[in-house]
Amino acid sequence: MFSRILRAVCVAVALLAAGPALAHEGHDHGDQPAPPAHVLPRGEATAGPFQLVAVANGDELVLWLDRFATNRPVTDASLEIETPQGPVAAEPRPADGTWRLKAPWVASAAPLDLAVTVTAGDEVEIFALTIAGATPAGAAGPTAGTWPAWTARLAALAKPAVIATLAGGIAAGLLLAGLFGRRRAAAVPLAAVVLVAAVGLGVVQHESVAREDPGPAAPPAARPATAVAERAQRQADGTIFVPKAVQRIFALENTLSETGAVRRAVELPGRIIPDPDAAGHVQTAVGGRLSPPPGGFPRLGSAVKAGEVLAYVMPPVQAIDASDMRQRQGELDQQIAIVERRIARWEPLASAGAVTRTQLEEARLELQGLKDRRAALDRIRREPEALVAPVSGIVADGVPIAGQIAQTNATVFQIVDPARLWVEALSFDPLDGLAEATAVTATGATLPLAFRGAGFADRGQAIPVHFAITGETRGIRTGQFVTVLAATGDARTGITVPRSAVVRGSDGQSQVFDHVSAERFVPRPVRTAPLDGDRVLIVAGVEPGHRIVVQGAPLLDNVR
Repeated sequence: MFSRILRAVCVAVALLAAGPALAHEGHDHGDQPAPPAHVLPRGEATAGPFQLVAVANGDELVLWLDRFATNRPVTDASLEIETPQGPVAAEPRPADGTWRLKAPWVASAAPLDLAVTVTAGDEVEIFALTIAGATPAGAAGPTAGTWPAWTARLAALAKPAVIATLAGGIAAGLLLAGLFGRRRAAAVPLAAVVLVAAVGLGVVQHESVAREDPGPAAPPAARPATAVAERAQRQADGTIFVPKAVQRIFALENTLSETGAVRRAVELPGRIIPDPDAAGHVQTAVGGRLSPPPGGFPRLGSAVKAGEVLAYVMPPVQAIDASDMRQRQGELDQQIAIVERRIARWEPLASAGAVTRTQLEEARLELQGLKDRRAALDRIRREPEALVAPVSGIVADGVPIAGQIAQTNATVFQIVDPARLWVEALSFDPLDGLAEATAVTATGATLPLAFRGAGFADRGQAIPVHFAITGETRGIRTGQFVTVLAATGDARTGITVPRSAVVRGSDGQSQVFDHVSAERFVPRPVRTAPLDGDRVLIVAGVEPGHRIVVQGAPLLDNVR
């Protein structure tokens, strides 16, 4: 009999304890972590190809819509929100890529459930999300229906007054059982014990609640009506919280990681050289004094055409050479005079038939030869050597000065066609099957290359390999050092990402950023291998199916 009564009391206590817990209205927020402190209340959801973030800013609802895979903003969609007054369309704001809705019913501290319908062309998705704000530290204690609250109530049961009340309830139940007699003890007394014990516990619970809540509950505090200056923050666990407004400023974009097989690439040191068929040197055949052409010397960077005179060289004449030239000129003048007199005598005789016309013509030819030799000596002393451009292009090097003495075989100008440049790389191992290659400059510019040939002789224990630049060459100069990434026939497996996705952490480890939720990013250490000028291969650290940030990763790395 006593054990049956005790069991009934325990059932009553369990029912009373379960009542408040069952009546508590909670919300299932999934596994999403709470937003950090000092941010506006917000919620996020993903449906189909879209990801939605809703922010409660006072009495206004701000919504951000992006593509889930790429994080690119969606601007050609319509959003409809279920409100207490019925469905209402949000107003698009193209200036910042948001949708806004005046909603006084969002100005509450309690969590708020929303239903949003997104229509973008033929795609229609329905989002269900809960807006919840960050709870400041120490702002709230245990609430009804939670374990800390019930531990406090159980502690209150140990007080003498409470124990007396409970004992009185049980005694009253036993008294009623005695009054009903033994025959009816199987039905009525047990119910009486449970009833009276429940009343006693109800009194205890009422007393406990009255002690915990001595006055009427204050109304929930309204959310601030002014916007909070939200900023990107690095959390204690290493994750980075980036509000959508900041993501738009950073222009963050993602890509879904996929594993694939690609050709292995090797890195080679290289430098820019001119195309041998589109470059040339302007050199002096003999030493002499430089003089400018009528238009002046061409300056660096000026365009020239093949055959254009760029400078003159006046060969110097030594004193002994000048004496020999004057002696030779005197001899030629004397011979010219003799031949002229001979021709003058033979012309009348030739008309009379005393001298043949053959003799007269030979004399005239001899005179012409002597005059040419005399003129050549004059030109040697007066006419300089003309230096002409061997190819069309621009003046890449050379700044001559009028009156400058140039030695024999000295390079006065270097002409280069800036649209036709090559890259000379050095390989320490023989490379077979080179077909595709790219060059990366110190500024990060990428140059597509085409293989032209490899040398056979060593150059400083390396083999020269030549590539032609097939793309734009603006901003590239000869002699500039580059890194050549040449694809070989070997294949490797990994995740291909742009080079801009990989950054160096504070410890020097390469890492990428994983976009784990709408406004959270997690740095992932990775091991990479070079692929080409624009891409690298992640061989460890990230699994397929993750959203890797490919644009704006350096900005995330600087968030503190």
